[in-house]
Amino acid sequence: MSVNKRNWTTPKGEEKAAWVVRYSDAAGVRRLKTFRTKKAADSFAAVSAVEIAAGIHVPDAQTVTVAEAGKNWLKACDEAGLERSTIQQYEQHYRIHIAPMIGTEKLTRITVPFVRNFQDRLREAGRSAAMIKRIVVSLGGLIADAQGRGHIIGNAVYDASKRRLNGKARKVERRQKVKLRVGKDIPTNPEIRAILEHVTGRYKPLLVTAIFTGLRASELRGLRWDHVDLAKALLHVHQRADKFHSIGATKTEAGQRTIPLPPMAVNVLREWKLACPKGDLNLVFPNGEGNIEWHANIIKRGLWPAQVAAGVRIDSGKRDSDGAAIMVAKYPGLHSIRHWYASWLINRRVDGGLELPMKTVQERLGHGSIAMTADVYSHLFPSTDDAQALSAAQNQLMIAVGAT
Repeated sequence: MSVNKRNWTTPKGEEKAAWVVRYSDAAGVRRLKTFRTKKAADSFAAVSAVEIAAGIHVPDAQTVTVAEAGKNWLKACDEAGLERSTIQQYEQHYRIHIAPMIGTEKLTRITVPFVRNFQDRLREAGRSAAMIKRIVVSLGGLIADAQGRGHIIGNAVYDASKRRLNGKARKVERRQKVKLRVGKDIPTNPEIRAILEHVTGRYKPLLVTAIFTGLRASELRGLRWDHVDLAKALLHVHQRADKFHSIGATKTEAGQRTIPLPPMAVNVLREWKLACPKGDLNLVFPNGEGNIEWHANIIKRGLWPAQVAAGVRIDSGKRDSDGAAIMVAKYPGLHSIRHWYASWLINRRVDGGLELPMKTVQERLGHGSIAMTADVYSHLFPSTDDAQALSAAQNQLMIAVGAT
């Protein structure tokens, strides 16, 4: 392997210079690569020498561009049977962000500094921190697929992540992670009680079930009557409806679970079963024609009006024609109700005065691991000193809504 300076004159008479690395790859094929500076050439030569000795060097001529690798990756995701919503998100990241910004770059150019620069460019383009994180994760998946095809050796995205989370950076990230807050991310007990007292119409059974089972929106939309045992007060989760209105199994095996129903939920569901629109899918919460309900309808026609009617609302910052503040629902999505259910499980007393253990909370929520439950909700578990007070508050809530 040699590093030499090359000088030449262009047809216009301009003097040019570059540093050229000449070497033979693992197969004995002669290669050369040109650099602007000697430092870059020396660095490449040192790294390539190690890679060639280990038999893992990939010459530029044998790699592909990010755009080409992206097309292969998306095709592989589709063939692997990933959920349509997941593939759609990957495709958007690739089409809107990755391909336009770095699509023409060779994969061998994707180093840790390159990834850092890509993140900076996304930030300068106005992308949020959360969006940047998702885009870079997609880029990491793209590179991982290219690794399996032999187009590149290392994955700079994964390497950058490891470096970022080392030492002090890891501690800073933990400090910056905001825990779920009651009254901000999680409705308070009085707010839930007010919603239960004011919710009416065809979305009442759905919201009552959501409150006392913690089902995800997709699980509520895919719930069938033959999975609800009103006689035994049990609800079995076996399937879900995705954003494309396709019925399928729960996202993970842990999502398949059985949840006990309190008397209030049983009574509401028993009454609703008589009025529920009939359809071939036998859904518990269908639309007016008996088909899968749109998620947006549940939010805009069910959750938000129930909160506004119950006084669980906040100032939108906008004014009507008379100058009065326009109030909107305090909690925008159903996941806030799921958070409340988790806090209810954590802070109630059952079986001789003992709180539900973390493992039971995990199973009721359908989390894949107890670590996931602990990471999100461990700070809500009461200390020995305040457990009794929290239990009393919970009992008052349940008595008020008739669910004990």
